[in-house]
Amino acid sequence: MSNHIVIMAGGQGTRLYPLSTPEHPKQFIDLLECGKTMIQLTYERYRAVDPNAAFWVVTSADYEHFILEQLPDIPREHILLEPEPRNTAPCVAWATWKILSEDPGATVVVTPSDAWVQDISAHAATLRAALAFAQGNEAVVCIGIEPTSPHTGYGYIRIAAGSDRQSPVKVASFTEKPDLDTAKRYLAEGGYLWNAGVFVFRAEVMEGELRTFAPQISGKMNELAKSFGTASEAAETCRIFPQCERISIDYAVMEKSSLIYCVPAAWAWSDLGSFAAIEAVLGHPLKY
Repeated sequence: MSNHIVIMAGGQGTRLYPLSTPEHPKQFIDLLECGKTMIQLTYERYRAVDPNAAFWVVTSADYEHFILEQLPDIPREHILLEPEPRNTAPCVAWATWKILSEDPGATVVVTPSDAWVQDISAHAATLRAALAFAQGNEAVVCIGIEPTSPHTGYGYIRIAAGSDRQSPVKVASFTEKPDLDTAKRYLAEGGYLWNAGVFVFRAEVMEGELRTFAPQISGKMNELAKSFGTASEAAETCRIFPQCERISIDYAVMEKSSLIYCVPAAWAWSDLGSFAAIEAVLGHPLKY
């Protein structure tokens, strides 16, 4: 059973304007002044999880040149170019159907392209635990970060207070970004984790959940799959993909499925979604 890593890289990074722009968004920028862009750091981080994994990128057609320049080892046929943004559920569905057409027994990790993780080894251990659980169970596994503050910019995952933090646990619910008083209550109650937006599953399991909870999207994927590997695939993608419902994978599947588990993680993490978050990692004010 092989692992496939899907990097979602279609965001426009508008919260960081003017440092990040729709023409050159943050995933393709060296935000951390380390000589590597955020998507390059993400690729390296997941190479540490499984150096033999097959890598995919789903991004906007406008950003193809960034992928070719910054991740030259990604096979061209594994770069999926969205003709227009439709949020993350169609993105995950498209990658899942494509992977199934190549490798029906695949286990998949879907990850954002622009997060910061401090401890690469600890991250790899967490993801390997999630992969092992997903391989052996009917499950969609998410990664929950132990909160260090009542952050209002993150979604939260609720698990039973006192749950074993060393193994996957059943998710009780997902909660959208809270106000400050609610976030403080979450931390006081315990059992709440930041949602890192990383999901791990067998491709066949995600296919089944999308068919159940997002039939409009799965129907479009079935239609599109007829063209996979043919001369008409690009044209059919431009025709069919924009017809998909615009919805996040959280709303479409994660909040409805009974197969959702979480691997808690204690390593330092940030989505670098604000100037303050970037400056906290850098240790000095940004210059732009």
